[in-house]
Amino acid sequence: MSVFALCFQFIETMTSSLQQIMASTGNGLDYDKEQELKTFDDTKAGVKGLVDSGIQSVPKFFVASSEETCNEKSDLRHTHFNVPIIDLRDIDKDGARCEIVKEIGIASSTWGFFQVVNHDIPQDIADEVIESIRRFNEQPNHVKEKFYSRDKMKKVRFNSNFDLYKARFANWRDTLSCLMAPNPPPPEEYPEACREILLKFSKYVTKLGQDLFKLLSEALGLNSNHLTNMGCADGHVFYCHYYPACPEPNLTLGHTKHRDPDFLTILLQNQIGGLQVLHDNHWVNIPPVEGALVVNVGELLQVISNDKFKAAEHRVLANCAGPRLSVACFFTTHFEPSEKLFSPIEELLSDDSPPLYRGTTVKGYIDFFASAGLPAYSSLTRLRL
Repeated sequence: MSVFALCFQFIETMTSSLQQIMASTGNGLDYDKEQELKTFDDTKAGVKGLVDSGIQSVPKFFVASSEETCNEKSDLRHTHFNVPIIDLRDIDKDGARCEIVKEIGIASSTWGFFQVVNHDIPQDIADEVIESIRRFNEQPNHVKEKFYSRDKMKKVRFNSNFDLYKARFANWRDTLSCLMAPNPPPPEEYPEACREILLKFSKYVTKLGQDLFKLLSEALGLNSNHLTNMGCADGHVFYCHYYPACPEPNLTLGHTKHRDPDFLTILLQNQIGGLQVLHDNHWVNIPPVEGALVVNVGELLQVISNDKFKAAEHRVLANCAGPRLSVACFFTTHFEPSEKLFSPIEELLSDDSPPLYRGTTVKGYIDFFASAGLPAYSSLTRLRL
């Protein structure tokens, strides 16, 4: 069979599957969620495949409750809330470093989020990373589907919604996941569309992550190498998200509210907003800032800091404009079969500040998070003493 015939056959099959999904969206009597999820998953085309098919309404399994999508707590009525922006320009100058440490400590304990500027990652590198994720997602599906998998231990995989079959509703998002360290796959296993730039970006993010962990250590009153010596910076994974334009953005979300199950996250995003953090019981927009990266505390850092630093709930709104593109760098080692336990740091404990959590392995924590999907409660709950 010719390549043309194979492509035509694939398009015909995918179109038929997507038509089934669209046809069932408005038919409550015949709706079978499990079957609709499988039909969607089997296309291996993700949310972008739905959009490319010309869909005009959101399939039922994407529809969230009004409580989930509610914007009543949004920043619109609370414009005095602004996520801190921290300038790292003079990080190596003693006087300025003390102020940066103070700012990071306050942001990590009150917001759990901040943005950094003058972080030494060149803008042209950041722009090319974003463009490469666009390239990957906008390839013909027969190229992308080679990476499609639900095996959470695959070092490079593409799918739509890691918790598709467990979530209360699906998110309007496709994701390419790439393990970058430690023990990454051979370079040729990364998609050609983004291989070279992701490997380059990984080196820059590794350095920035190490710098941030030193600043965070100092903010806790510890030796600057404490968190890196614990292994917090030993590994990282890129989660490259593609959020297509949504025909009914008020009915679903780009990403359900959650906390990150890692030590620290560094996020690169394009200029289409939607990211929000829950602060003081209000959803606060984190608008894209040219040249800035978003940094947030992960749940594992909250555990070892014994609640000195807080992992905040955050979400991404669906948008009628798009695509929104982002690359979240999770500092985690969950691909490694280590039995090392992470528990509250001894130097932070006292009679007045006893340990608040049991110890956990990184892999054990991630496995619980993945098995539960994006839960309505924090995974920290099961570790609380």
